[in-house]
Amino acid sequence: MESLAIVGAGPAGVGAAYALRDADVDVTILEKSRGVCGRAATRRRNDCRYDHGANYVKADDRTDDLLRELGEDGLVDVELPVWTFTSDGAISAGDEERGDAHKWTWETGITQLAKRLLDRTDATVERETRVEAVERVETGGVDGVEGARDEWGWHLADTDGEAHGPFDALVLTPPAPQTAALLAATHWQSEHLPALREAVGSVSYRPTLSAILHYPFELDRPWYGLVNVDKDHDVGWLSREECKRGHVPDGETLLVVQLGAEWSDEHYDDPEGAVVDAAAAKAATLLDDDRLADPDWTDLQRWRYAQPNEGADADVLRRGEVDGLYFAGDWVVGEGRVHRALWNGYEVGERIGEGR
Repeated sequence: MESLAIVGAGPAGVGAAYALRDADVDVTILEKSRGVCGRAATRRRNDCRYDHGANYVKADDRTDDLLRELGEDGLVDVELPVWTFTSDGAISAGDEERGDAHKWTWETGITQLAKRLLDRTDATVERETRVEAVERVETGGVDGVEGARDEWGWHLADTDGEAHGPFDALVLTPPAPQTAALLAATHWQSEHLPALREAVGSVSYRPTLSAILHYPFELDRPWYGLVNVDKDHDVGWLSREECKRGHVPDGETLLVVQLGAEWSDEHYDDPEGAVVDAAAAKAATLLDDDRLADPDWTDLQRWRYAQPNEGADADVLRRGEVDGLYFAGDWVVGEGRVHRALWNGYEVGERIGEGR
């Protein structure tokens, strides 16, 4: 059996593990958080569940098929549409990009994606394990055989001083700036390492402040979500979590207000109260409803690495595979979509399986 380490249990890392579910590969996932699924995250509070990062899994044919294969119990298709708005706050029906595609989540939240995929693998998930250094070292050759090929393995060290490995192959899936930091702390005698460091380090991200606003009354609107199409409004996205079955009690409203990249960057370190107050005021103005300026409870998530601005050079990233180093994630494909990260990880897992 070969061994594989995957850093990160987000959609890409879990997708890679799922692709190897029937292969003779011993998979270990090292995840810095207590939960899984990365920025496709769910919280629970006051009888509410809310997807406060990625709002849903965007559908395409193979994603639809996969999610149904994982079990339709608790699967939720958000049926109301996504509408658009512009910098002046003008709201319009329809969003051609999203069209009539399914918008998937689960009654218990979008983290079910990773949980259900992992349930179908034998992967070991080591949570609350933050990898801080990587090394590829010689693990030995074949004793007594002249000219035999030396064996090498990947060793990982975490922030608690624990060592992990050796592993025959390694997949790095954290956001590009975090992966770049790992590569900066990587000891590996390879001519490809400088180019890999440059390629990964060149990918930049947009931040997002995600404010959660709860109200003890029902908001009647013909849409599930609103997206700012000209990218010039302080609000980038606003959605109604009560449109997802099982998320919000009847008669209540829970808004997810994701502030635009420019506003989020400028106010990223502001106190939580100031951010949620501003989000509530902007939601009230956008929806022309003064009641929304005064939510009865709130929450906030700061996503430093919310959306990649571009993708890394795929040809350069593939150079590490000769020594068993792989990369996967939304920053590899250059699009911050759950399904794109998932399938990118899956394709990496397929390559690992084919190369055994």
